[in-house]
Amino acid sequence: MRFRHPDGSTVHLAYCTNVHPAETLEGVLAQLRDHCEPVRKRLGRDRIGIGLWLAKDAARALVTDPAALRGLRTELDRRGLEVVTLNGFPYEGFGAEEVKYRVYKPDWSDRERLAHTTDLARLLAALLPDDVTEGTISTLPLAWRTPFDAVRAETARTALTALAQRLDALDELTGRSIRVGLEPEPGCAVETTADAIAPLTAVGHDRIGICVDTCHLATSFEDPETALDALAEAGIPIVKSQLSAALHAEHPHLPDVREALAAFDEPRFLHQTRALTGSGLRAADDLGEALTGNALPDTYPWRAHFHIPLHADPAAPLTSTLPVLQDALTRLVGGTTPLTRHLEVETYTWQALPPALRPRGRAQLAEGIAAELALTRDLLTDLGLKELP
Repeated sequence: MRFRHPDGSTVHLAYCTNVHPAETLEGVLAQLRDHCEPVRKRLGRDRIGIGLWLAKDAARALVTDPAALRGLRTELDRRGLEVVTLNGFPYEGFGAEEVKYRVYKPDWSDRERLAHTTDLARLLAALLPDDVTEGTISTLPLAWRTPFDAVRAETARTALTALAQRLDALDELTGRSIRVGLEPEPGCAVETTADAIAPLTAVGHDRIGICVDTCHLATSFEDPETALDALAEAGIPIVKSQLSAALHAEHPHLPDVREALAAFDEPRFLHQTRALTGSGLRAADDLGEALTGNALPDTYPWRAHFHIPLHADPAAPLTSTLPVLQDALTRLVGGTTPLTRHLEVETYTWQALPPALRPRGRAQLAEGIAAELALTRDLLTDLGLKELP
């Protein structure tokens, strides 16, 4: 979906396809048919954007077979879909029964991460619509925090510098400008937007910036205006933003609140949980750890890294952090000039929701994703953006 900002520029909105597990090219093509096109039809649009997730095997198949890449581009066009951004965070296995810490491998101290991200950049340059010359890719925030020492940090910096040089060369070759954004996430080497400033300043290249995920921002209790202003002051480009909402519990000491939270403690994904106390942020690596241990005080509100569907708050006594998303979006695109032009709804946890809330079949999932995009569309138009055909 495209929107005209009051400054005349185009803002792109997509939804991320990592919600549809597929590790192979055949699986990606099936996603387009079984999920993405039905979402477009539910929205009544001739064209919508998707933030494509290409796992290692799918990406390698496209890089090594130009005919297959042309076929994917043709299939996107045929189904009324366009790609201006990729989710380059998960490498493989995102549809596994247990993902947890595996999602952070390989990290930026492993040369395979550089190779894979280079592949993604080349593919995105070929998949961009004919009238679009800028693409973006989100990637993991260097690594999980352990074991990530100064030596590995320097290796990661060198890899990102090499990536920037490759993106320069790709631009010269294709006329397509691809930028990559580190996506701060709780528990990682770059946990917050503030943590991103030093390593990105060290790389010092405008093709390498930040991807602001509003669920992660909220989980760490970051104030959107403060965070985004600090990035602007430091000259860190906001490459893209993933629009998502975290799980919020105002009174985690109450038995009914803990019971409601326990329903979201599932075995597939990591749900980092945080409490903002008078002495600072307290952390638990997973929701189950917070509920069963003493990692977090229960006299302060908790937030958990669980991407809640944007249009559907959990039942009381829990809520989502949609207001944080709204504040961030106002700062991102509500000003005289947008801070980023690539927005991506990323609720990959639909099938990890408590059983009563999960979609039953493809039709319900498509309906839910379409509702998320419709809500986001309304937020954008309320900010003065105009939806384009």
